[in-house]
Amino acid sequence: MSSPSKRREMDVMKLMMSDYNVETINDGLNEFNVEFHGPKESLYEGGVWKIRVELPDAYPYKSPSIGFVNKIFHPNVDELSGSVCLDVINQSWSPMFDLLNVFEVFLPQLLLYPNPSDPLNGDAASLMMKDREKYDQKVKEYCDRYAKREDIMNSTAEEQSDEEDISDEESGSSDNDIAGHVDP
Repeated sequence: MSSPSKRREMDVMKLMMSDYNVETINDGLNEFNVEFHGPKESLYEGGVWKIRVELPDAYPYKSPSIGFVNKIFHPNVDELSGSVCLDVINQSWSPMFDLLNVFEVFLPQLLLYPNPSDPLNGDAASLMMKDREKYDQKVKEYCDRYAKREDIMNSTAEEQSDEEDISDEESGSSDNDIAGHVDP
């Protein structure tokens, strides 16, 4: 590969041509969202998450930033920010890996084999170690409540709505400027 930007383009295109729904942000290839489904035969099966991906300028030599947009109950995912604690992404990333590895291997492995001894969500880690049945129940509860297809569609609509609100404020216009009656 001749340059990081060509590799970035190739990896993003490979992801787009696979079975993943990829939604670019600001028409660039540095930031995008990917629809991710929980692995089969796991507590997360049936769940659908929007994963935010940010590629640094030095990608693939520097790892991507990965985060869950909608909530997930997992010891290695920060419940508020959605940040992921995954050694292969955070510490042992290599240019040999690509974005398909993240979505086809790394994230499924994270969900299948949580590591409560290195938590970002202390409550999830503690519950998993103390009462596995309650932990499993809470994971399924979160999947039912926050990880349905409509949840990721709603978060997209909210993001777009927030952007529209900002542009209305910047332009000085408002809905109050619209006439309240129809001409006869």
